[in-house]
Amino acid sequence: MPRGLGQARPGPADKYSPFPPPGAPFVTNLAIFDLDHTLLDGDSDYLWGRFLVEQGMVDGESYEKQNHEFYLAYQAGTLDIDAFAAFSLKPLTRYEPEQLYALRQRFVREKIEPCVSAGTPELLRRHREQGDTLIITTATNRFITEPIAALLGVPNLLATDPEMLDGRYTGRLSGHANFREGKVLRLRAWLEQHRILPAHSTCYSDSHNDLPLLEFADTAVTVDPDPTLRAEAQKRGWAVISLRAA
Repeated sequence: MPRGLGQARPGPADKYSPFPPPGAPFVTNLAIFDLDHTLLDGDSDYLWGRFLVEQGMVDGESYEKQNHEFYLAYQAGTLDIDAFAAFSLKPLTRYEPEQLYALRQRFVREKIEPCVSAGTPELLRRHREQGDTLIITTATNRFITEPIAALLGVPNLLATDPEMLDGRYTGRLSGHANFREGKVLRLRAWLEQHRILPAHSTCYSDSHNDLPLLEFADTAVTVDPDPTLRAEAQKRGWAVISLRAA
């Protein structure tokens, strides 16, 4: 939960009370982070696909080709998120969750831990010490990203959610994809659900696909940005930083 307390006009009975009245919103500063190519020096979704190929769990040549095509479409800003979700979630339907979770542990250890950007731990530490509420928001699905958020010590995760029925993944989405404008919609819904009132929000991202989210934030920080986002940052006067070269 966020560490800030809501602010409300005191009445006669609570004039000197340091606590908000029941039901008052929490007021807190938000630190919002994209994951892939921002906190990570790599793309967790793409790496998961390659990991599946290495394990012989999908057809190597055709899966690798499709995975790479979707990755290029994401970089170009032309990704069909529903088509990609159907592609990326299909392997989850073939195995029992216990098998998948064991495989995921190996994936995080072998593929994700080495690609945490050098400056990520210090950036997260600084926001924690400031008492900010930390949120990772990513288009990559929750199956992949939940243990990555735990690895980074970020308690709040907004991700694309895969559907489960009767204890098995169905290969379909649950709700809307957390992508582009969807990130803003999902964030607004999360804030409302948790009764959080942002005093200030800072957003970090590498991708032009996150322009709606960066525009939503009070402070936009571009992290090792792609060429399109770098040009936009220069035009708008947004900060440009690198976590890879920390």
